[in-house]
Amino acid sequence: MATLEDKILGEKLHNYCSSSEDEGGSDDERSGDEEGNAPKSQVSASAEPPPINNWTGQASNTGPKGVLEDWRRFKQLEAENRAELAKERIALAKKLTLTVKPEREAAQDKQIEELEDELSELMDEEFLLQYQKQRMQELMTQLQKVPKFGTLTTLNTQEEFLNAIDKEDSKVTVIIHIYNSSTRACETMDGCLNLLASDYPTIKFCRIAADMAGLSRHFRVDGVPALLVYKGGQIIGNFVQLATELGNDFYATDVERFLIEYGMLPEK
Repeated sequence: MATLEDKILGEKLHNYCSSSEDEGGSDDERSGDEEGNAPKSQVSASAEPPPINNWTGQASNTGPKGVLEDWRRFKQLEAENRAELAKERIALAKKLTLTVKPEREAAQDKQIEELEDELSELMDEEFLLQYQKQRMQELMTQLQKVPKFGTLTTLNTQEEFLNAIDKEDSKVTVIIHIYNSSTRACETMDGCLNLLASDYPTIKFCRIAADMAGLSRHFRVDGVPALLVYKGGQIIGNFVQLATELGNDFYATDVERFLIEYGMLPEK
C-alpha cells in the first residue's frame, strides 16, 4: 500500500506501471504466454529499485524529492560561502587595524621624528661651537649697549633725584645714598660706594643730602645712612639706619656683601 509521503511526493510505487506500460505489457504477456516465458511486469517487479536522494553533483532525480534535495544542498553551499566570506572579512579587518595607524598617532610620530632630528643637530660638535660663538657675540653686543658709570654721582636737587630714577634705562640698577654730612657713618658709606662704583660700572651709584631730598629732621638724624635701590622707575630696596647694621666703621666689602645678600648686586 502507498504511504502518505509517496502520495504527496508523487514517487512511483513498487510494482506500479503506467497506462502506456500496460499497453505494451499486454502484448508482452501474450507473447510470453505463447513462448512460455514469464511476463515482463513480473520481472521488473522483482528487480530492486534504484536508490534515491544520493547526491553525485548532478540532479539525476528530477522528481519533487530530488528538487528538494538539490535545494538543501544549494542552501548548504551558500551558507558555507557566507561563513568563508565572513572569515575573510574579519581577517582583513584585523590586518588593516594592525597596519593602518590613526591620523593623530601618525602626526605624533612625525613630531617625535622632527624632535629627534633637532636633537641630533644640537649634539653635533660643530653646531655647538657655532652656537656658543653666536651667544658670546650677542652677550658682548648687549654689554656694549648697557650704560657705563664707574663713579659716585652727587645729586644737588630734587629734580636731579627724580631724573636719576625715572629717566634711566630700565635695565640699570640705581643705588642712591641719602646722607647727612655731619654723620660719621655717612662719610664711611661714601668712601665704600666710590670703590663699589668702579667695581660695578653698570650700576649707577648716586648720593643726595637728606635735607635736599625734603626729608624730616628726625630722618636726617636717625635714618641715615640710608640706601634706596631703584630699577625701571620702581623701588626694589629700602635700607635705613645702616649704622645699626654695619656700625660706624665698616669697609666696602661689608657693604658689598650686604647688598649681594639682599640681591641688589650681582655676584661676581
